[in-house]
Amino acid sequence: MSRRRGLRRLVILGLALALVAGGIYTAVAFIQRSETLVAEMCTAAVGSGKAELATDQAANAALITAVAVRRGLPPRAASIALATAMQESKLRNIEHGDQAGPDSRGLFQQRPSQGWGTEEQVMDPYHSSGAFYDALVKIPGYESLEITAAAQQVQRSAYPQAYAQHEDMGRAFASALTGQSTEALDCTLKSPEGPGDVQAVLGELTAAFGNVPAAADGSTIVLEASGSQAWALGQWAVANAKSLSVTEVGVEGRSWDRKSRNGWQASGAPAGQVTVTVADGTS
Repeated sequence: MSRRRGLRRLVILGLALALVAGGIYTAVAFIQRSETLVAEMCTAAVGSGKAELATDQAANAALITAVAVRRGLPPRAASIALATAMQESKLRNIEHGDQAGPDSRGLFQQRPSQGWGTEEQVMDPYHSSGAFYDALVKIPGYESLEITAAAQQVQRSAYPQAYAQHEDMGRAFASALTGQSTEALDCTLKSPEGPGDVQAVLGELTAAFGNVPAAADGSTIVLEASGSQAWALGQWAVANAKSLSVTEVGVEGRSWDRKSRNGWQASGAPAGQVTVTVADGTS
């Protein structure tokens, strides 16, 4: 009798442990997949450093950097621009200034009264980014200057040392978004709220980088690019994945999958092409 009781206890204990293990697995799986628990953000990991931005900030960082790429400027120019915009506006296209500059507007808080353009122009991210670079490249040896010194010569801020706190972020995101650092930019996102628009993505790409050889195949765009240009395009697409409902990006044997949330992984993405896939609205 005692032997049967012992066996019964072992069976019960085994079942209890199995239930507990199954419950833990289910809970972990739920936490990993639950949309309500996903903290949306974008990160740029370069070397041992890692910087983080909100998704809207990352999209603006991608725009600012794309303007530098399109102009053929070095990554250092984008680093300076990103650190500057982070200090001036938190990388958001704001419609107001402060006591020091009541008429300041936009990503760089440029003042129409100081010759940066009309209010409408400084609120245009492409105009404001271009105006910043126009001023930056006039500074002799700006590439060898400290980011704070270069930014201050453009902005003439009342707080010139404040730019320094954003140097690491500027370098990390500029390195990723110029394509100098491969598979460095990742965004953790919830599922798309609706289907994507291939033509809208192409329009934004063209506005950012100019004419890039491209073809649309259903919900996927195929771009002809290689090397740093390919990675600049691919990581731009990841940075804009939230607003453009991008679900997958492929670059030179690596792919980013919005659903998996595992960053860049090995894949069959061909060399010489960048693929950008948007949600098709069927799931």
